[in-house]
Amino acid sequence: MTEFVFIRHGETDWNRQLRWQGHADVPLNEVGVAQAARLGTRLAGAPADRLMSSDLQRARQTAQPLVDAWALVPALDPGFREQSFGILEGLDAPTIQTRHPDVWRHWIEHRADFAAPGGESLRQFHARVIESVRHAAAREGDRKVVVVTHGGVLDMLWRTVHGLPLDGLRTCEIPNTGINRLRWRNGTLEILQWADAGHLHGLPEQPSTHPVGR
Repeated sequence: MTEFVFIRHGETDWNRQLRWQGHADVPLNEVGVAQAARLGTRLAGAPADRLMSSDLQRARQTAQPLVDAWALVPALDPGFREQSFGILEGLDAPTIQTRHPDVWRHWIEHRADFAAPGGESLRQFHARVIESVRHAAAREGDRKVVVVTHGGVLDMLWRTVHGLPLDGLRTCEIPNTGINRLRWRNGTLEILQWADAGHLHGLPEQPSTHPVGR
């Protein structure tokens, strides 16, 4: 049995502007840095056996206070990156509607097998995420693993645990630096705690956790 703690990265300017991020290497903004610091303070006394992170900058920056607190070298794993959005990355919804109207018409149907040109479909993304979890659990065994990752990854985990289809909009809250505790046992994921963001009290209000693009 592997205990996982999955954490979404801190806020970026693109989160605030509701621009598609995907594999674009966007840094944390000032609020995101503060969120990461709060996260590090909260978890300092509960170290992991292994610290993992998406290799994208916003995840690595979020993991840094945990690196400092626990004196652990993070294992960077591109399998825990956000979904790739191809030609949509860096754009907001009005811009996509203007520049890529055909892609937008397909996108808003939220079908599991649709991929923007140069990007991943939800089905491809889901397979990547679950395989990354499976590999981590097989490698770590009965240990505690903290993974700093992205909103889309957490959405895939939520859907998997609840048996939800990949089609359709996200249905769960996924706050920046929210703490999500899951357990992998006998090839099955279960959720123990979801979207705990109590450490963010007093920081500026976050943007919607349900943007059309993550």
